[in-house]
Amino acid sequence: MKNLFKLFVIVLLLGYGTQTFAQTFAAKAGLNFTNLLVKDDDKTYSSDYKTKVGFHLGGTAEFGFTDMFSLETGLFLSTQGYKVNNSLSDMTTNLFYLNIPIMGKARYELNDDINLYGVFGPYIGFGLSGKIKSGDNSTSIDWGSSDDDDLKRFDFGWIIGAGVEYGPFVGGLQYQLGLANIAAQTDGGFRAKNRVFQITFGYRFGLD
Repeated sequence: MKNLFKLFVIVLLLGYGTQTFAQTFAAKAGLNFTNLLVKDDDKTYSSDYKTKVGFHLGGTAEFGFTDMFSLETGLFLSTQGYKVNNSLSDMTTNLFYLNIPIMGKARYELNDDINLYGVFGPYIGFGLSGKIKSGDNSTSIDWGSSDDDDLKRFDFGWIIGAGVEYGPFVGGLQYQLGLANIAAQTDGGFRAKNRVFQITFGYRFGLD
């Protein structure tokens, strides 16, 4: 966690303090297909969880080192969670996060207008709010790490993705693998980790 935070600070210092880097900004939005891996030492409880559809919205800043390699970071509001629909329960958990990706980016130019790219790197996330809805009842998520809380607020993990740039337009797919155990109660090895698949579209500014 400390290393990820240090990396984010270094990224900001490099981005704002080094004028020799080309800077490109983008507004992005898209769909989330989210779930949670929930298990303990004996059982996987999320085997019958259903994917929840949500959205993400935010922006990125890209700092180029060469024509092929760059570093991309940003801020995104992201709706996450999961569903349970079976004979015993009909429940939806809605989680609202602020996520910060810090990714290396490699670009391959097909022609003057079209580029292919791949991204890989860590992200950190902060739970902003959440609700559990069951039938007509709705209760708020209690964020924290005590036995009375539902989920820990801090999240981190890895992102891997690929996409296409066509002029100022961009479209891509990426997978967000949560590594942090966000479960507040961890007795018996209990753990919960975010899983997010994203379809993203955007528009880039600052192109030459």
